[in-house]
Amino acid sequence: MTDKPLISVRNLSVHFPLSGSFFGPKLFVRAVDHVSIDIAPGTFFGLVGESGSGKTTLGRALLKAVPLTSGSVRYSDNGVDYDLKDISKAELKEYRKRCQLIFQDPYAALSPRMTVRDIIAEPLEVMKLTSSRKETDERVREIATKCRLNLEHLRRFPHAFSGGQRQRISIARALVCKPRFLVADECVAALDVSIQADILNLLNSLQKEMGLTFLFISHDLSVVAHTCDHVAVMYLGQIVEIAPTKKLFAKTRHPYTKALLSAIPHLDPDAEKTAIKLEGEIPSPINPPSGCKFHTRCPHVQDRCKVEAPEWREIDDDHFVACHFSEELNL
Repeated sequence: MTDKPLISVRNLSVHFPLSGSFFGPKLFVRAVDHVSIDIAPGTFFGLVGESGSGKTTLGRALLKAVPLTSGSVRYSDNGVDYDLKDISKAELKEYRKRCQLIFQDPYAALSPRMTVRDIIAEPLEVMKLTSSRKETDERVREIATKCRLNLEHLRRFPHAFSGGQRQRISIARALVCKPRFLVADECVAALDVSIQADILNLLNSLQKEMGLTFLFISHDLSVVAHTCDHVAVMYLGQIVEIAPTKKLFAKTRHPYTKALLSAIPHLDPDAEKTAIKLEGEIPSPINPPSGCKFHTRCPHVQDRCKVEAPEWREIDDDHFVACHFSEELNL
């Protein structure tokens, strides 16, 4: 990774208050809890974990779409710097032009009352990035072509398109304002496998052509292996392991990552099934376990894990992990 990250996150926490009893203590959902990551420009940064681990909340925090409880998120790009913790309304408007979100569900993300042309043009009109309808139409046609959309479809409504076509419309809408950073939140999870491959190839080509940086959120590690340069593994609001993709798949150092990797289906039906079954459900983020948060489900748990939180450390070149016994375990 480069020395100057595009997105730098330090000790970020996002807690949502819950309404409790009048006399009882105030409770919080600790959706993101002391997360630190760096995302280099021009890369695909993968974020994986079970449902409820905080992936979507972290992605939205990087867009300032949810309030930040503590910590910092910094955006730095060619002399343009924003600190999302203390960003003003005027700066936030400028930041929105540089950072966009691709939604998970292409069926719910598009207004059924708007034509494809109006859907793609909406960010340009809201952000006042074009001065005339002619200029807007030129930008819409340009990005539609890059996203492999037929120009004659711009006059149609979303109901006339398949899931893959709708997702290309969503991608075009996100890219029309020429952002530098995109959060792709499970953007292929609702699509068929063949369509997933088409969308992933489109994202890869757009990333190279436009110099984009992605936070790619997914629960499908086979998709992440195909797409991402780096991968961060998230569990109960915390990052437990970060490494380059090839290194993470070749030499896993955290038991939770190993369990996720073991669940990837084999193409060979006769291959030995070696999936690691984690007992129990992911604990509540309202009252997380003490010590290592994974100790309630870890097959290698020891007494130390129950009382002492593991130190976040680099155990190999650009390979970070939070586990007391990562060097000792034969994973």
